[in-house]
Amino acid sequence: MAATWKYLTPEDIRRLRNYEFGVKATVEGYLSGKRRSTQRGSSTEFHEFRQYVPGDDPSRVDWRVFARTDRLFLRTFEQETNLECHLVLDCSASMGFPGTSSRWNKLEYASFFAACLAWLVVSGGDRVSLTLFDQGIRRFLPAGSTKRHLHEILSTLERNVPGGGTSLTETLQRATALVRKKGTLVLVSDFFHDPAALFRALNPWIHRGFRIHLLHVLDPAEEVLEDRGLARFEDMETGENLIVHPRALREAWSDALLDHTRAIRSLAASRRVEYLRVNTAQSYFQLFDTICR
Repeated sequence: MAATWKYLTPEDIRRLRNYEFGVKATVEGYLSGKRRSTQRGSSTEFHEFRQYVPGDDPSRVDWRVFARTDRLFLRTFEQETNLECHLVLDCSASMGFPGTSSRWNKLEYASFFAACLAWLVVSGGDRVSLTLFDQGIRRFLPAGSTKRHLHEILSTLERNVPGGGTSLTETLQRATALVRKKGTLVLVSDFFHDPAALFRALNPWIHRGFRIHLLHVLDPAEEVLEDRGLARFEDMETGENLIVHPRALREAWSDALLDHTRAIRSLAASRRVEYLRVNTAQSYFQLFDTICR
């Protein structure tokens, strides 16, 4: 790749070559998405009969049907092939939280992951789309599989900055009309959102047969409040602030975050949605060690 990208370095590409976004990974692993195509192969199932037309392969004619009907019909087969991977990335203000114990904020971390995943999907001959959102959908790139499409995704990620508030449910509702083919949905967010409302918005995707993967990104400073003196906490999306001693909130905050995570994980498990919580102190390649094994 001639261009130099912020979120996809030559070292990233060298390391990604050790991973595979292929049939085994998509069926058994984290990024699962399939479609049906009428192709012949070693792993096929009968689909339906289709009338013969000039140019069709005569070897596919079902001669038993011909003997009964005196008409030429072909047997068509279904073969499972990879479908599309749809990346949906939260770009709200809270994703720009400037943590103190990590090199990147949450949006930068998510962008590294998204860039690497897009490269992995395209390099395997599959299609990937990108949706950026905050209060609504800010940018949508339809699914594609060319190098030019990958470059557009990488350029879009580089120009992207944290925005305003979050409207996750509205985004998921509107995105259903943009994503027409069933596949894999990878949603990356800090999920400061009501779990029940989140899964109500995910229900149409679940009913359409999407494989859904929720990647919950937090900064270490959000997971455990630092033990320091009096501090001012500001909501990055509403501007509201609170002056308090972190020690007074530390235990209650940890309990609330744990309850929130458990609620998301429980709802995900009940709907066969994959859920993974990570923090920005981890190498994003640890994610690929998990999802592509």
